[in-house]
Amino acid sequence: MTFARSGGAEGLAPAARPGPERGHRPWAPLLAVCAGYFMVILDVTIINVAVPVVGRELSVSVTGIQWIADGYTLAFAGFLMTGGVLGDRLGNRRVFCAGVVVFTVSSAACAFAPDALFLIAARMAEGVGAALIVPGSLALLQQEYPAAAARARAFGLWGSMAGVAASAGPLLGGLLVSTVGWRWVFLVNLPVGAACLALTLWRVAPSARHTGRSFDWPAQCAVVATVALLTAALNEAGRRGWTDPAVLAGIGLAAAAAALFALRERLAGSPALPPGLLRSRAMTGGAVIGLLFNFGFYGMVFTASLDFQRGRGLSALETGLALFPAVAMTMFASALSGRLTRRTGDRPLVVCGMLLAALGLAGWAAAGPDPGYPLLVPPMMAAGFGTSFALTGTTATVMGAAPPGRPGVASALFNTTRQIGSATGVALGGSLLSTGGGSGGGLRTGMAVGALAFLAAAALAWRCVPAMPREP
Repeated sequence: MTFARSGGAEGLAPAARPGPERGHRPWAPLLAVCAGYFMVILDVTIINVAVPVVGRELSVSVTGIQWIADGYTLAFAGFLMTGGVLGDRLGNRRVFCAGVVVFTVSSAACAFAPDALFLIAARMAEGVGAALIVPGSLALLQQEYPAAAARARAFGLWGSMAGVAASAGPLLGGLLVSTVGWRWVFLVNLPVGAACLALTLWRVAPSARHTGRSFDWPAQCAVVATVALLTAALNEAGRRGWTDPAVLAGIGLAAAAAALFALRERLAGSPALPPGLLRSRAMTGGAVIGLLFNFGFYGMVFTASLDFQRGRGLSALETGLALFPAVAMTMFASALSGRLTRRTGDRPLVVCGMLLAALGLAGWAAAGPDPGYPLLVPPMMAAGFGTSFALTGTTATVMGAAPPGRPGVASALFNTTRQIGSATGVALGGSLLSTGGGSGGGLRTGMAVGALAFLAAAALAWRCVPAMPREP
């Protein structure tokens, strides 16, 4: 048995563990990692139905309500790259567990928040914990399931957690708020976080550390500033409009921070994003595909949710049920694509998934100004199925292209672009709804734009996603 002498138990190289030790516990690492990812995505959606009640009970202004919802997303997106670098440097299991602790403790702080300012700060701390969890989750799956077929199934189940959590959020949030109160929206994370931490420490092997690599604080600060400013500007664009001075200033400052990051990377001896990482067609193509399909899917969910509540008069719980056909397909699609990839490779699955999703949103756009709900079910199912069907292959492509010792950075890059795609889709959808006039014009335009994004992702996948998986 060979040890990577980078310090402590976390220095045990993943490949050094004997195969039989893995064989009798195939599901435990997957359950541990997916539990952490489930909490992260659940908190993106579960809060939406609770914030009106929170606003009334804590006497919060509209701006304060916006920050309660967005503070989590800003911190999450801004610190993803930092979480990835820390995972590769200190050990992905260690950083993943630290993220679970931060997230769980912050959830308890949210639940017992005495005022709005405390709640916003606790929500941002939750976002930091989420940014430590997500990059490590993919890196740990790659570590625990080195065979291509097993890894594809694991990535498929990981991807399906997003759909399951997104669908459970509005339903669970509506149920909790209407029965035991909004504070239980955060208290539900405590048992899940405790179980995730215990299972990870018990069943997931320590990860290799690369402590010799320097931590480039200026580059990391530039990444945080870029993503946070861009996400904030895009979120505000949905309310203020794309030509508002604050929105334009945020986009300009984000561009300046990105330029500073690029300059720092050229001068740094140990850059946060290794040059070979960005030169990889599979890596950069997979990251852009992730941005495009998150743009289309979460833009659809957001605009449909607003239309169902404002245009059709549905309650928050009824809206969650109405959206269920879209998100219910995700778990089935991810599991199916994880099995099929062994026979077909990743490229056909990603291309077909994006084409199916594009067909679904195009069908919604063509359904007319005021279609009956039954006509919207097939487009929602097609978009949900296609997006999740493509996610498994895209994830495998990005992680397969990661340089040795850099799975955390690769995962962070992938998930950062996905968060930017989500924020852009939501912002554009909100702007189109507010300026599109009556008869559902803004909604149909948003669906058409989402369909074009899916088509672009399909074309990019044909060029960038490998045809067949490569066994390690």
